This record gives sequence, C-alpha cells and structure tokens, in this order.
Amino acid sequence: MAAYILRRMVSAIAVMAMVGVFVFLLLRLAPGDPAAIIAGRSATEEMIAGIREQLGLNDPMPVQFIRWVRDMLGGDFGTSIFAGRPVLELISQRLEPTISLSILTMILSVTIGVSFGILAAWRTGGLVDRLLTAFSAFGYSIPVFVIGFFLIYFFAIRAHWLPVQGYVPIELGIGRWFVHLVLPTVALSLGYIAFIARVTRASMLEVLTEDYMRTAAAKGASSYAMLFHHALKNAGVPILTVIGISFAYLIGGVVLTETVFNIPGIGRLVVDAINNRDYPIIQSVLILTSGLYVLVNLAIDLAYTLIDPRIRY
Repeated sequence: MAAYILRRMVSAIAVMAMVGVFVFLLLRLAPGDPAAIIAGRSATEEMIAGIREQLGLNDPMPVQFIRWVRDMLGGDFGTSIFAGRPVLELISQRLEPTISLSILTMILSVTIGVSFGILAAWRTGGLVDRLLTAFSAFGYSIPVFVIGFFLIYFFAIRAHWLPVQGYVPIELGIGRWFVHLVLPTVALSLGYIAFIARVTRASMLEVLTEDYMRTAAAKGASSYAMLFHHALKNAGVPILTVIGISFAYLIGGVVLTETVFNIPGIGRLVVDAINNRDYPIIQSVLILTSGLYVLVNLAIDLAYTLIDPRIRY
C-alpha cells in the first residue's frame, strides 16, 4: 500500500510538472507580444514596456520558468495586473461561494443519483426505470445555463419563492446562505444526477444477475440486504469512479453557473480575468484546479479498497 501511494505521488508530481510547463507556455507561446495582448490595443509603448518588466518577460524563458515555479512553491502566485493585488488573496476571497456550491451540488447529485439508479435497477423495466431514461436524456441534452435561466424565470421571477441571483456568506445566516444556493445547486446538479444514476443502474443490473445474488435470494435474504449489503458494495467501484469524474467536470460547470446566478466565486473570477486578459489569475487558477483534480483521483483510487476488500495494491 505504501509503495503504491509513493508511486502515485511520483506520477502526480510528474503530471503537475507537465501542467506547469503547459500553463507557463500558454502565455509565452501565444501569437504576438504577451505584454501587448495583456495591455490591449490602445496601450502605449510605455505601458507595454511596464507590463513586460512586471512579468519579467525580458529575461530568458528558462529563467522565467524557474522563477515562476520558485515563487509558486513559496506561496507567491503573482499579482493581478488589473486589480493590483496578490492573486492568492483574490482567489481566497472567492473560495467560499465556489466550495459551498460544489459541496451542495455533490451531496445532492450523489444522494439522488445513487438512490434513483438503485431503484431503477431493482425495478428494471418499470415506471421508475422509464422515468430515469427520460430524465437522463433531459439532463444530458440541456446546458446548465439554459436550466439556470428556466429556474430563475419560474421560481424567482414568476413565483417569487427564491432569490434571482447573488450570494450571502454563511456567517450572515445559514438560512439566507442556503436559500441563495438552492437554484444554482439544482441547475448544476441535474446533469450529474442523470450521469451518476445511469452508471449506478448499469452497475447494479450487472451485479444483480450474478449467481451469488440468486443464491442470496434463495436463502431468504431481504430486499434491503440484497441491494445494499451484496449488490451495492460489489457495484461500488464504478459508481465511485463516476463520482470522481463528476467532481472533475464540476470544476468547469461552476464557471457557467456562477456567471448565470451572479455568484462571486472562482468561476466569476476566471471569467473576469479572461475578459481583462489578467494572465496571472488564469495561470494560478489552472494550476490550483489541476492539483485538486490530481488529489481527487488519488483519493478515489485509495478509496477502492474500502469498498472492495479484494482490491490490493
């Protein structure tokens, strides 16, 4: 187990090194002068020269890369060109809304998706199974921003049940915090619920046809024991895998959802940085999200042994 963790950590470091090289070259290899791209069309030569000096673009590229990596390892992710503040400070101020939305989305997606998939597999061909098929097509085909606008129109503008947009920090009240996240959480969750439910159904159906399941039924095992003690544990590895994939996709979905619902999170920060050509912010968010994705994959691989004791590393 220790050797496996060590190998995975080494591979994770290699992946992050490749990501770092790609993110670093993303600005330097872009067509034209990076400083001129950042400054915009109306910039003067003095402004462009100042940006080049600020970013250290006058130094040789290997020197720039070593300095960039050294600063990041020391916790210095640079300074925002337009805000004039440390990038890490700007990111930390936007973490709470994004983390809140992500956690609520995953809780809702996993709870409903796994439950729906188990029920559809248990009653295959029935009403629940047909509803799942229809819901999966709906969840896959409609973009998040379309669902978001639909929810805003019916539940916020027409019914006046929920806020249209915005975010309230949790320290100002759990109730207000939760109410402002209901619509974005539902909008972001629908696709993941459909994805997780379909995979759960397929995995459960495969397990339910095994000989040991028929043996358990012949011995008089209850429906609860057959579903959760026997079937779900043996179908858990692909379900856990798809949950991890969903978490990775969630990083991209948060950007659209925060934009639609005007939530001041990491997604809005990235959108604003792209519009302003604020490359230090874009580079830092790419590095941090890539590191998070690698850690999630490592945690999922290690969690396989908790679900299926037959797996050994």
